[in-house]
Amino acid sequence: MSVILKFVPNRRQGGRMDKEINSYDYSSQSLAYLGDCVYELYVRERLVKKHAKRPSIEALGFVTAHVQSEVVEKIVPMLSEEEADIYRRGRNIGHTSVPKSSTPTEYRRATGLETLFGWLYLSGKNERIRELFDAAFCDDAFTEKTECED
Repeated sequence: MSVILKFVPNRRQGGRMDKEINSYDYSSQSLAYLGDCVYELYVRERLVKKHAKRPSIEALGFVTAHVQSEVVEKIVPMLSEEEADIYRRGRNIGHTSVPKSSTPTEYRRATGLETLFGWLYLSGKNERIRELFDAAFCDDAFTEKTECED
């Protein structure tokens, strides 16, 4: 399934520029590469907002394939059909090596999550990224209780 998206960056990104983006214009690897950065940015933002004493060290506990695999378990039921397709596309990337700290299944699921976050970011769906990220960590010490209440 090919999805056409309209990309409209906000003013801080240099004004208004309408551009049609096909979800298959980017490889799954490219989306995962970008999504890794997006995910880590949200982790770092959360740590700064909670005034973490050692954010660099604490961040390591949230950016592992094991933790990202757990995040996937929490958010998969929330995904639309389109988002689930993008996640599966990333999860099914053929990996030739897996870090010793994770299982192949965890690593594949983490890559799927990163692919989804990269796609959402390029689609301009930052509110959706926030919604999924918050849902994943609402029951965690990482998140202040007030951040989870609507």
